[in-house]
Amino acid sequence: MLVLGIETSCDETAVALLELQPRPLKFKLLENLIASQHDVHTPYGGIVPELASRRHIEVLPALVKEATKKVGLKNISGIAVTSSPGLVGSLLVGVSFAKALAFARKIPFIGVNHLEGHLNAPCLIEPNKIRYPQIALIVSGGHTALLRVKKFGDYKFLGGTHDDAAGEAFDKAAKILGLGYPGGPVVDKRAQLGDPSSIVLPKPKVAEFGFSFSGLKTAIRVEAERRKPLNEQTIANFCASFQEVVVDNLIEKTLAAAGKFRCKTIVVTGGVACNSRLRKQFAKVAKAKKLQVFFPTPIMSTDNAAMIAYVGGRYLLAGKRSPLSLNATANVDLTRMGIALEPRR
Repeated sequence: MLVLGIETSCDETAVALLELQPRPLKFKLLENLIASQHDVHTPYGGIVPELASRRHIEVLPALVKEATKKVGLKNISGIAVTSSPGLVGSLLVGVSFAKALAFARKIPFIGVNHLEGHLNAPCLIEPNKIRYPQIALIVSGGHTALLRVKKFGDYKFLGGTHDDAAGEAFDKAAKILGLGYPGGPVVDKRAQLGDPSSIVLPKPKVAEFGFSFSGLKTAIRVEAERRKPLNEQTIANFCASFQEVVVDNLIEKTLAAAGKFRCKTIVVTGGVACNSRLRKQFAKVAKAKKLQVFFPTPIMSTDNAAMIAYVGGRYLLAGKRSPLSLNATANVDLTRMGIALEPRR
């Protein structure tokens, strides 16, 4: 099966082409194109939903044409598109395009949960090494959540953020410190020049597998106001201290879940999985506790269509389909995310 993947859940327009065979499961990524919108949103210090939708409309047809120019649209046998969660206007662009193309070409299509795409992104890098069951940490600009993964398609939500997602907290911390948007990469870079113990910030305290970063964000604002004017070294110290608290909290919660459910495999995915400190510290604790921790490559950690094509392709191979009445959904109930894959009849 040759699957066209489409991802437009936020501010990245992405198209991928994935070749899948069912038994044994093998795949080959033929194309993985991503058009960033940073130039559109940087002047505003964050994502403007209406502008994101308009850019998707402008870019998506050209990306699909580019991704399929070698094989031709006539050879596409299925379409997978992100249908939830995300910015509803952005999602509608991708879903509408996918439905129209599927109808015109008379081929099946399926809506994919964006978070399920992230959960399976590491499989695109090391498909034969990752074992089940797993504890999965999704950590991005819009989501911070822990899930127990028994097998592909079988997920149990353990806990998530009560307020800001970790990636959102990085963006807001960067804005407070005058570092611009997006915040994750610049905070990571500046933190490498700072002292993480120089500024005392509160550690989030939420029961069991929950997360909370709004208090940390407020603490940075108050402390930064108190220390103004900030020089370059103080900003680096703020970045290092903030990053250390976030990373420690993410690792602590993930290890607690792995211990409770006796899982030796941990998957960390989402945009914040690109953070160098998070990767370094997870590698350190994994070695000490004899765990296996898997990260996607940086390009597979952020929003991409390859992960959508992979998840959607597996469901299409199993005989699952979405109706042409499928609509985009901005929010999703993570406690009801589990949708065990059923064999084709």
